[in-house]
Amino acid sequence: MPELPEVEALRRALDEPVSAFPVEQAGPAHVATLKTFDPPLSALEGRRFEGVRRRGKRLLFPTDDGELVVLLHQMTKGRIRYLRAGEEGPKAPAFRLRFQGGGQFVLTEAGPKKRAGVWLLSPAAAEAELAHLGPDALEVDEERLAEILASDQRRLHSLLRDQRAIAGIGRAWANEILHTAGLSPYAASGGLTSEQVHSLAEAIDSELRRGLELRERGAKDAKVYRVHDKLGEPCFVCGTPIARVDFEEHTIYYCPQCQTGGRVLKDRRLSRLLR
Repeated sequence: MPELPEVEALRRALDEPVSAFPVEQAGPAHVATLKTFDPPLSALEGRRFEGVRRRGKRLLFPTDDGELVVLLHQMTKGRIRYLRAGEEGPKAPAFRLRFQGGGQFVLTEAGPKKRAGVWLLSPAAAEAELAHLGPDALEVDEERLAEILASDQRRLHSLLRDQRAIAGIGRAWANEILHTAGLSPYAASGGLTSEQVHSLAEAIDSELRRGLELRERGAKDAKVYRVHDKLGEPCFVCGTPIARVDFEEHTIYYCPQCQTGGRVLKDRRLSRLLR
């Protein structure tokens, strides 16, 4: 799933082109992708977006008259492209906007399951839709992070991925952040020392900004990630092979030497098999 660095890089790339011309045609949209029906998509036609905003992993496209907001969440397999006039696009995207200048905004989603979502809302309804999200990960300072950690007793990897606690981090960047901070993915969020909280706060900021810089330059996963999806490859710090813990919905990658003092982490499924 695209996370904060990927979504913010996309926001910056889309901000100018989607605000250059009014919408000429809104839709079509896949029945599973469009989550609202009132107002209809046609209400966007003739209106201009003021630009693109981001809230966590979601993108918002407010109209410049202040009346409507398109809210979009790519989920795992949704991908967004802006096609300039004359560029050929997909025949049946999950969602499309055509602009008067000839450009197109398209959302596609691979596979039979359509999980990406598009909402057309009033500004107040959009705010309510996002009210459950925690503070943006790039805006969480050390003091606020300490409060978030102290208020919970969960494994760090789980807490970092919880959008209600901190918005924008998913499994991939949780792996990168925890490695940089030198912390175990299984460490209890409420049991960190002040030095560890400081290290984690610095790692959140530095890793997300590193990722954003690389994504803006067009870097692919292999160049961006140093720990995530690197099973068996040598840790770039100490040379120890990167290890992995598999869960049903996500996978943790970590360095046993840098993060867990040589201890190999086990998931519950593996533990049951070893009994």
